[in-house]
Amino acid sequence: MADPRQLVPGTDRVLADPEVAAAAGRLGHRLVKQAVHAAQERARAGEISPGRVVAETLAALPESASSIRPVLNATGVLLHTNLGRAPLSDAAIHALQQAAGTTDVELDLHTGRRGPRGAAAVAALLAAVPRAEAAHVVNNGAAALALAATALAQGREIVLARGEMVEIGDGFRIPELLTAAGARLREVGTTNRVRLDDYRSALGPDTGFVLKVHPSNFVITGFTSSVPVAALRELGVPVVADIGSGLLHPHPALPREPDATTALSDGADLVIASGDKLLGGPQAGLLLGGSEIVHRLRRHPLARALRVDKLTLAALEATVRGPSTPTAQRLRQDRADLLRRAERLADLLTAAGIPASAQHSEATVGGGGAPDVALPSAAVALPDRFAKPLREGRPPVLARIERDRCLLDLAALPPEHDELLHRAVLAVT
Repeated sequence: MADPRQLVPGTDRVLADPEVAAAAGRLGHRLVKQAVHAAQERARAGEISPGRVVAETLAALPESASSIRPVLNATGVLLHTNLGRAPLSDAAIHALQQAAGTTDVELDLHTGRRGPRGAAAVAALLAAVPRAEAAHVVNNGAAALALAATALAQGREIVLARGEMVEIGDGFRIPELLTAAGARLREVGTTNRVRLDDYRSALGPDTGFVLKVHPSNFVITGFTSSVPVAALRELGVPVVADIGSGLLHPHPALPREPDATTALSDGADLVIASGDKLLGGPQAGLLLGGSEIVHRLRRHPLARALRVDKLTLAALEATVRGPSTPTAQRLRQDRADLLRRAERLADLLTAAGIPASAQHSEATVGGGGAPDVALPSAAVALPDRFAKPLREGRPPVLARIERDRCLLDLAALPPEHDELLHRAVLAVT
């Protein structure tokens, strides 16, 4: 009898299979060849039949050459930092595809000469926020603050309320960021209260600017007081407002969340915001303000190290100019619609023998925005044993555990993903 190992198809034969060849074109020859060899070894060890080598090769291959995987966000956190914060709009995704090749990112096609980098994205921001005379874009919000501190207050003092000396995530603290930029901090007030006179008494010849930081990831309540931008403007020194989560205009669902237009109208010389939070775009740090101050930032040597690439510029412009973003859509959802979706999913799962029920829930903005706002939502409740297999499934589903139940909150999930969620649950039963 012939040795079964002799029946294992050769590498070239497996690679010539149309589906395997297509995968090699998508993922690269080396990665696919490794999967072929692994399947062949399993066949030689008797773990699979020789006829299964092609199928096992295909099953072992990732969907993309990148290890980053799409995840269904069923946590109820709209801007989940661990999931990449804001999902991009279709317009922004199309802009990324357009910008992936060679582009005119830094070329004036009319003259054939070098052109201003990111001019279209800046123009889109200025059209969206007419109160800003100029704008500049760097790679994230922390970079924007670091650039402002370096260009405007290196070797000088930044006046900042103690209650606004926040930690922004993963152990990064605003005070440490500012001092790393070469500035000195002049703390004023107490943790819960600060007055205009506290700021006024701290000013001196070494004052670079007064910094107003929105505590976007926590809330202090009770015996508190703070000083708004409009009052700080009376001090006669530059006022920099770090509004954090990136609203360009007031939002009815988030009445206490600061926005760029209001901060500039109230007299801020410079507003700092993030692009990948409530704005709903790519990760970016936005600097909006007066022409002179923004020009100083743009021409500082550090600006070169913090500049964004063509993909970010394309996605940002499309986000600002384009249609409503997924984040904006999720913020205006109706709980009754969410509950109807949850009930339909629960009925389908129950019919398949899975103990599921629909219930009201509360979602959050996340991403360091609107920490005191609860968004009415709805969820499908499953036994908590579903959480881990769903997280490890294809596609992965990230749920929320609450009171020993696995909740699939629909607030951050677009309706067109309901069927994906349904299939994902069926696949792990």
